[in-house]
Amino acid sequence: MGIFSGLFKSRDKPQNRTSGSGYSFFFGGSTAGKNVNERSAMQMTAVYSCVRILAEAVAGLPLHLYRYKEDGGKEKALDHPLYNLLHDEPNPEMSSFVFRETLMTHLLLWGNAYAQIIRNGKGEVIALYPLMPNRMVVDRDTKGRLYYQYTTSTEDAPTMKGVTVNLPPSDVLHIPGLGFDGLVGYSPIAMAKNAIGMAIACEEYGAKFFANGAAPGGVLEHPGTIKDPQRVRESWQSTFGGSGNSNKIAVLEEGMKYTPIGISPEQAQFLETRKFQVNEIARIFRVPPHMVGDLEKSSFSNIEQQSLEFVKYTLDPWVIRWEQTIHRSLLLPDEKSQYFVKFNLEGLLRGDYQSRMNGYAIGRQNGWMSANDIRELENLDRIPAEEGGDLYLINGNMLPLKDAGAFANTESIDDGKEENADEEVLEVEESSPDRDGSGGTDAVSERHHRRGKLV
Repeated sequence: MGIFSGLFKSRDKPQNRTSGSGYSFFFGGSTAGKNVNERSAMQMTAVYSCVRILAEAVAGLPLHLYRYKEDGGKEKALDHPLYNLLHDEPNPEMSSFVFRETLMTHLLLWGNAYAQIIRNGKGEVIALYPLMPNRMVVDRDTKGRLYYQYTTSTEDAPTMKGVTVNLPPSDVLHIPGLGFDGLVGYSPIAMAKNAIGMAIACEEYGAKFFANGAAPGGVLEHPGTIKDPQRVRESWQSTFGGSGNSNKIAVLEEGMKYTPIGISPEQAQFLETRKFQVNEIARIFRVPPHMVGDLEKSSFSNIEQQSLEFVKYTLDPWVIRWEQTIHRSLLLPDEKSQYFVKFNLEGLLRGDYQSRMNGYAIGRQNGWMSANDIRELENLDRIPAEEGGDLYLINGNMLPLKDAGAFANTESIDDGKEENADEEVLEVEESSPDRDGSGGTDAVSERHHRRGKLV
């Protein structure tokens, strides 16, 4: 026991990068000179769009708790208390959609999503409440066991009393993003702060350019000495600065001359830079550019394929993180072999109407889809079982699958009887004597000869 406890104590502490010195390193200033954090990043339309697309996609997926059946199938565990929490209402203050949308937003901005687990006396989960990631620290105690330290008072909530609460892992639903230690995820915003900082700087440049009347900055030259240059500068700015003063005619006195020193947006490749940064941000979140409004390289022939790739390569990894974390943290130990949680991605993988109908026809004719299977996927009412709604058919006069083998055996037996009947008729016809009584011997020889051919 001592050996194992020693190994347990020697484990490294989780690498929290949203607190302490690591916070200023990963967040804070970028090489573009702009301060980047989760809030300033969300002011970028591309970041906001990507976060919203992913958060709403995960929140809108049907989420069900299933129970394994003895025959290897599955059924919805509607009677389990966790089903209502995940599918409808995790707590009295929010719906399942809002809860999942909030946690997914935290996961995309901070790289971690936390929720407090409220249990009853039997250990069953009765409520889930989101926790802010920037107030959470994951650490180990002196025995090497993980615990979560949550601060209930920050600059975001100054009215709350300053209290730090230590929560055991059994009371926290923690979904980590991509990280280095497998315990705490890194923020995508922090890891890509330079790309986002450049996008912020580019947008700020455009805003200031148009605020200045779409004219570059310049220098007022005077042949002599100006006693109060500050007054001249303010007078010029108030008269000709700003979009409301654009295209005014300037009158210069005493030999003054205005010389522009800024570069135009065309020379700075302003539009090209902004377009590139949109694609760069979409690449960070692995969102197809057409979903954030960039249709330059999209067409009717490839946009459906891009949407399918979005489900397969972007949503699916996030969904797996959710499913495995919920299974590990919310189910009791003796329930983990009996229940499982599953997001339904089928709705996002649906093609156009004609493609769906062709696929259903193939499944229906080959015996692996029933009418009710198809109607359930199309959100239609079920056909009663006594009317054939649950029958599995195969092509070949559309027989029930259980009768296909019996029909084949009956058909082969009937074919054998018909061949024997033909043989007997042939023998009778050829062995009958001629009407005039001649040719009996030749008829017998001919009969044996023909039977040899048949046999």
